[in-house]
Amino acid sequence: MTTELTVTGMSCGHCEQAVASALKNVPGVQDVQVDLQRATATVQGEAEPQALIAAVTEEGYGAQVRG
Repeated sequence: MTTELTVTGMSCGHCEQAVASALKNVPGVQDVQVDLQRATATVQGEAEPQALIAAVTEEGYGAQVRG
């Protein structure tokens, strides 16, 4: 399963890495690609979308499921 999130508040490479790290720690996540330019995170795996959003918001960024 692929979940794509819109992530707000990222402004640099460190932000991109922080979001990726937070998402990788969510149970069920197999792979994460964060794109600073597009303000998106693409997550592969069986993680619940709400858990992904919670992980990103705990890092201080905004997130919502795209589409």
